[in-house]
Amino acid sequence: MISPLTPLAPLTRLPAAAGRRLRQRLTRLVLIAACGLPALGWTEKSPRNGAERPAVPPCDELVAHLPNVSAALCRDALLVPGPARSVKGRSILLRDMPSPDAKLRVLVLGGMHGDELSSTSVALHWLALAQSQPMDLPQPVHWRFIPALNPDGLTARPPRRVNANGVHLNRNFPTPRWDREAPFYWEKRTRKDPRRWPGPRPLSEPESRYLHDEMARFKPHLIVSIHAPFGVLDFDGPSVPPARLGRLYLDQVGIYPGSLGNYGGVHKGVPVVTVELPNAQRTPLNAEMRQMWIDLLRWMSERVNQGLGEHPR
Repeated sequence: MISPLTPLAPLTRLPAAAGRRLRQRLTRLVLIAACGLPALGWTEKSPRNGAERPAVPPCDELVAHLPNVSAALCRDALLVPGPARSVKGRSILLRDMPSPDAKLRVLVLGGMHGDELSSTSVALHWLALAQSQPMDLPQPVHWRFIPALNPDGLTARPPRRVNANGVHLNRNFPTPRWDREAPFYWEKRTRKDPRRWPGPRPLSEPESRYLHDEMARFKPHLIVSIHAPFGVLDFDGPSVPPARLGRLYLDQVGIYPGSLGNYGGVHKGVPVVTVELPNAQRTPLNAEMRQMWIDLLRWMSERVNQGLGEHPR
């Protein structure tokens, strides 16, 4: 029997695999308790009446939709529900990875567009690398991963770019003059493309409000937002952008009303690295994803002494 005073001592006497599984379960319970969330069972709110109901365990649901993500990879990510839910009541999952004395906070996002399945997969692979293969950096890093910001779009059949309200989340952030510029861009430049509707007002959606509030709470010094399928690297904000991550080369595509790059990088002064993977349905090879991660960490190391890590606005 495990004594409550020494809860981890018996783990050293368990077989390696059993001890690892038990440590993972204990860590998940600690993370859930720290977030003030129920430890027993997963629930979601009914979109009809708001009542709580049993939900599919998050990894089961994600693995059923994502390319190149095993059940073990998802379980080992130790994702927990964040403090917000999607339009349909799904938990928006996160993993917080603090480091002692960390002065550099980095937020990694995937799945803002639900049909960019590879972006969530890559976020989970990078999370695994952050856990298992840490690299020496000039400053310890506090990582926070939100792999699937738009779970309703991701789990739809077929997956949808927009959220359950039909809003393009990456045009729903409160950039200056949003009321005039975002509707104008949608009407004139996209010809009212329903996949690019910015919504009725900035932060009209629970998913964009959550990310907006998370930025205020976490105060990241860097945001890495993973998308697809243009196969380039974009950058907004201060600091010198990375020239490449793996096979993706820098090609700054412009600034859009209501976009995260515009809001975070230009308006709030937080560097935003936007990774545009070459395919929305398939991930790069595992070795390529690892190389992209290594290149990102190398760029972060180079930039720390040139302002990355200073307090954003």
